[in-house]
Amino acid sequence: MSLPIPFLNTVEKLIPHERRFDDPLSTLAFGTDASFYRLIPKLVIRVESEAEVIALLQAAHAELVSVTFRAAGTSLSGQAITDSVLLVLGDHWNGREIREGGAQIRLQPGVIGAQANAWLAPFGRKIGPDPASINACKIGGIVANNASGMCCGTAQNSYHTLAGLRLVLADGTLLDTEDASSVAAFRNSHATLLDQLAELGRQTRANADLAIKIRHKYRLKNTTGLSLNALVDYDEPLDILSHLLVGSEGTLGFISAVTYDTVPEHPHKASALLVFPDVESCCKAVTLLKSQPVSAVELLDRRSLRSVENKPGMPEWVIGLSASACALLIESRAASQSLLHDQLNLIMASIAVFPLEQKVDFSEDPSVYNQLWKIRKDTFPAVGAVRQTGTTVIIEDVTFPIEQLAEGVNRLIALFDKHHYDEAIIFGHALEGNLHFVFTQGFDSPEQVARYDAFMQDVAQLVAVEFGGSLKAEHGTGRNMAPFVELEWGSDAYQLMWRIKRLLDPRGILNPDVILSEDPDIHLKNLKPLPAADEIVDKCIECGFCEPVCPSKGLTLSPRQRIVIWRDIQAKKRAGLDTTVLEQAYQYQGIETCAATGLCAQRCPVGINTGDLIRKLRGGQAHHAGSAAWLAGHFATALKGARLTLRVTNGVRKVLGAPLLAKTSGALRQLSGNRLPQWTPAVPQAARPLQFTPATVDARPRVVYLAACVSRAMGPAAFDREQVPLIEKTRMLLEKAGYQVVVPENLESLCCGQPFASKGYPLQADDKRRELIDALLKASRGGIDPIYCDTSPCTLRLVQDALDDRLKLFDPVRFIRSHLLDRLEFTPQDKPVAVHITCSTQNLGEAQGLIDIVRRCTNEVVIPEGIHCCGFAGDKGFTTPELNAHSLRSLKEAVQYCEEGVSTSRTCEIGLTQHGGIDYHGLVYLVDRVTRPRPHA
Repeated sequence: MSLPIPFLNTVEKLIPHERRFDDPLSTLAFGTDASFYRLIPKLVIRVESEAEVIALLQAAHAELVSVTFRAAGTSLSGQAITDSVLLVLGDHWNGREIREGGAQIRLQPGVIGAQANAWLAPFGRKIGPDPASINACKIGGIVANNASGMCCGTAQNSYHTLAGLRLVLADGTLLDTEDASSVAAFRNSHATLLDQLAELGRQTRANADLAIKIRHKYRLKNTTGLSLNALVDYDEPLDILSHLLVGSEGTLGFISAVTYDTVPEHPHKASALLVFPDVESCCKAVTLLKSQPVSAVELLDRRSLRSVENKPGMPEWVIGLSASACALLIESRAASQSLLHDQLNLIMASIAVFPLEQKVDFSEDPSVYNQLWKIRKDTFPAVGAVRQTGTTVIIEDVTFPIEQLAEGVNRLIALFDKHHYDEAIIFGHALEGNLHFVFTQGFDSPEQVARYDAFMQDVAQLVAVEFGGSLKAEHGTGRNMAPFVELEWGSDAYQLMWRIKRLLDPRGILNPDVILSEDPDIHLKNLKPLPAADEIVDKCIECGFCEPVCPSKGLTLSPRQRIVIWRDIQAKKRAGLDTTVLEQAYQYQGIETCAATGLCAQRCPVGINTGDLIRKLRGGQAHHAGSAAWLAGHFATALKGARLTLRVTNGVRKVLGAPLLAKTSGALRQLSGNRLPQWTPAVPQAARPLQFTPATVDARPRVVYLAACVSRAMGPAAFDREQVPLIEKTRMLLEKAGYQVVVPENLESLCCGQPFASKGYPLQADDKRRELIDALLKASRGGIDPIYCDTSPCTLRLVQDALDDRLKLFDPVRFIRSHLLDRLEFTPQDKPVAVHITCSTQNLGEAQGLIDIVRRCTNEVVIPEGIHCCGFAGDKGFTTPELNAHSLRSLKEAVQYCEEGVSTSRTCEIGLTQHGGIDYHGLVYLVDRVTRPRPHA
């Protein structure tokens, strides 16, 4: 059934075309969230303002159009998908206001949780909720799902740390509980609604049995159903309303802003791993730890430990643990080290009576406790990595009363055995009795669906009926548990939830079938297929953790969406369906606009680099192997051609002037069908040819300088205040530090192979890489001398595929950090400097090293928020400039007080200069400017 014409007319007038999506590729891409359900929306709208949301809800309310809201799409229970209208948050929902020295923070719903904590870190504060997805999930989803996490418990979740809420009801009415005029207007316009909420509260509190049940349920972690605790915790109807919105999963209204009371982020912490001989003793220890100064206690059953026992860094004794072993990962935090030590003594004394199979004692060493927490975080992806292609990974989270936790764990394990989920594991937030269990499930046949249903029916009876626990502790009810809400809560509470829903959403337009559904089988419908697509991405669980770092997200597709579409194309092909239209759209949306830098792999729980898939697809389309081979064999000639092109272009600029050249090149690009690049003032001039004197025998240490091909071809831009080429500046800095600089023979012919690899010519890329490695071995005298590569992407290309062990290769950051700091004296400048951490610098693990070096050079370092990749991606800034522009759309405002920026990639600096409005240079320019040789160097 299509959407009503009056509604579509309103949308067309209100929302620009580029923010409306109804084509098959886009609706399929947005039909996926992190759950194992899929619904294809009829229309996706990227909303950028509260006024748009209000107008759209008013139109939807009038025309009975159901609407679903999405922030990051990392929810796990099917609450962020729809077959109607999906409203997705755009760029302009990132506002924040820090109050009272960090004691409170007001946030818009598009802020990523980790970013909020970064803003609060200077104040020693953080928001209470700490979900595992905090690096990807957004505030809107955190509040709407009442998400918690490992340290949050119940006391620090959104419900209990809520200080104010700005919301839009189903009819488009706006209420800001912190704005007196808004409150007064709402009391006037919605007096009846407030009276009815107050009456519901009075009736609920007067019903002793129901009130007791509600208080019991929220003594536990619980996100099953609506937040009925609002009716017993508050009597002021505005407080009831705002707290009902928490955990409502978009079924009662839209959350436009939230104010949190923040919590302390103590600077001192220590972690330990204690392995008990059985589940019973482990869980008894948890009950004692509940009253101790612990910030987190994570339980890991033997199956979960087994899933990661062969991972690098794991203690060797994990393999030999008994079959019944059960572990606790314990963390304690404190404001001072002495207080922390006192706490650790109390903790260990409280459980000293319990025997242990093995342990890693409390450690304050970051390398130790980070490794311990990596064990915990690796359990979920470990199951995902070994699952059969075509199956999905399901993570459920339930709560048992803590005093019955041991029995609950053992009964769950028995259910795994009964239903033959042999790979299933249990871990969880033990202090709250909150257990996550992870298993793999296929939905390709009625038998598989029936098996899943039988298992979930047993789980529901066990948790909700026998133990009086929660079927959803922190992941939200969604579609997944909607049929079981009445079973868990009972008829009185269930009918009360329906009364609240009908009071606040009388026309039923907000996220129907989520939390409350009249369909008892809704949890078995619209199950998401995960068909085989390519072994590179088949392990993808579509969680969306990759999306925040992707430069094309919001322009075309994110890594998750690229995989979703490619899976669908492959499934359709196997079914004999025509995929021509879909593949034509995917060519630009999926292939041409992918930067393929690999940042997605850093965030992916199972380590998938979607760029590898895209490079493979490009390789299938690469039909100029002969030309690629010629270029590889005549690379010096190609470089001369590149310099000639830049010289000619610069000559034209001198004749026509920059404005006319920019206009002319833009017109030519358009006429060529975007095949010709666009000229901008940031385009470099030609580099001068290399002029290095031959190596001599003297007392200075030697360094081999590998100047990347871009450095050899591209000099500074004509309008750059810094006109010394990168190669010359690098030589000057290295010699200032006391090094003799040598270069490989035939450098003009050498290349790491990255240009060939990115275009889909892996054979030529590998040939060039091997040729370069041989030249570096010779130049470094068999690996005696360190090698300095002036461009981080080239460094990454060389080291990521088993570099010869004899070579000591350094990118600019690592070389300066390890070889130059003790040879140079730094005098920091007062002017602020913007820092762009390239994708390759991040992949090399040198992001913090770059920041630390720049902090030696200036008293003010500016790191623009939300820019993880510039999108230039080698030559994408020339061939697909919209990718670069989209990725850097917020840069100019972020660096407006800076005169200069630094990076470690010459091509990235072109786009950064263009879109930032300031000159970006290689790191060596800044280091050279603020240093002088140490007397002993």
